[in-house]
Amino acid sequence: MRITASLILCLLLNHAFSQDDIPDYRSKKDNFLKMQEKDIRADLSQFTFGGISESLTKHRLDAIPLLGVKDDVMLFSNDTVTVQITTGNFDATKHKVTWYNDEHAVKLDNRAFWGTEHKVPKRTITSIVAVIEADTVVLPQVAFVDLYEPQFYFADAKGNRKTYCAVYKSLDKRKYYIYMLNGTGTGRYEVTWVIQDKQYLRRVVDWNF
Repeated sequence: MRITASLILCLLLNHAFSQDDIPDYRSKKDNFLKMQEKDIRADLSQFTFGGISESLTKHRLDAIPLLGVKDDVMLFSNDTVTVQITTGNFDATKHKVTWYNDEHAVKLDNRAFWGTEHKVPKRTITSIVAVIEADTVVLPQVAFVDLYEPQFYFADAKGNRKTYCAVYKSLDKRKYYIYMLNGTGTGRYEVTWVIQDKQYLRRVVDWNF
């Protein structure tokens, strides 16, 4: 009995250590704590997990209403801005997958990626477009090419659809923040895309909350 218990313990420990040994190539350069822009950092601290430790000073950001959501498109809109996020299926046959120990996906197309627990993702973000007054801002592919498993909504305890996604306008009216909480398990992450003066500025990505 002791031998059996010891073997089980060894197997569990081996599994735990093997999980820890899986290389994580995800860069932290886009983390909240790496931000140098004080005004944007102060705004993001109001609604992100990454900035929760700096959210003692409260100020209200204007939230853009959610106009509608389907399985593959989400739309936020008011009288000055419209933001559309679209998603699609991930076709693994069109991408290069880098494996660790032949079972853990660690890179896609030679890039680290977010969204799954070392598995090939099923869903991808295909486009993010903002129309601000008369100007159209199309976020470049590099802003989301490594971000997978977008989550538009989830079901609460009563089965009602809820969403973590949001679009905010800064107090100085120069910036818009497009926020999503995506992924599953240890692949869960949050991302905020920043548009300033009607141009895409940067993204902020955090995980391991």
